[in-house]
Amino acid sequence: MRLTDQQMRFFETFGFLKFPGLFKDDIDRVTEAFEGVWAASGRQHDHKERSMIAPFADLSDYLSSLLDDRRVDDFVSSLLGDDYNYAGSDGNYYVGDTKWHSDHPASAPYRSLKIAFYLDPVARDTGCLRVVPGSCHWGDRYTDALDQAVRVTAESRPEEHWGVHGGDVPAHAIESEPGDMLMFNHKTKHSSWGGGDRRRMFTYNFEQHFSGELMGSLRELLKSRKERGDEAPYGEAMLRASGPGRRRHLEQRLQVWDGSAG
Repeated sequence: MRLTDQQMRFFETFGFLKFPGLFKDDIDRVTEAFEGVWAASGRQHDHKERSMIAPFADLSDYLSSLLDDRRVDDFVSSLLGDDYNYAGSDGNYYVGDTKWHSDHPASAPYRSLKIAFYLDPVARDTGCLRVVPGSCHWGDRYTDALDQAVRVTAESRPEEHWGVHGGDVPAHAIESEPGDMLMFNHKTKHSSWGGGDRRRMFTYNFEQHFSGELMGSLRELLKSRKERGDEAPYGEAMLRASGPGRRRHLEQRLQVWDGSAG
């Protein structure tokens, strides 16, 4: 169930893919598990600002098991290699607009990506994911200009920098129905506009296996996790039922976390 050559070229060029209806038959169970994690947390969404739980999928046996699903494992392996790392997950209730940003700077020396599931229908003007195609290529003049722009617009209104509303920035709107799976490069510039106050979405994050000089990048990523108060790189449910296949994608972060990696 690997990605086709065409899909891989599309992702490498534009920085995203959409898989319509890939989890259509599973979406009710996925949604039930999503709501179960929130209920178990005891947290309430106030509809005023984004609410997030991280780690998220790691707290559900079922959502953790999706890492073993070929629709996830094979597709991620196609892009990051069979020895990729699982980096974590978050579950969200989004509110309103999300400004333009990327999850990792384009200059990051390693490859990484995100898989996202929206549990409510979202369209162009009701909070769907928007991406700037091709904005993930470091060293490209266009990407460099966007990197500088998103740093500015994160602190001010897009109108002050570009002269247009953030929702009018040239971009591709990835409209989505429950059951669709979205995948995008962490370096791809993205946002959402016009959404309501209870948009449910959760993600899985992945990165390539680190070696050599790139190990410093992994240590920095885990250092930031420890500084925010995380007690472990993964949740108990993620580890409890991890067989050899899944464990392969957890082992490097576990070893670096406890200091046993070279």
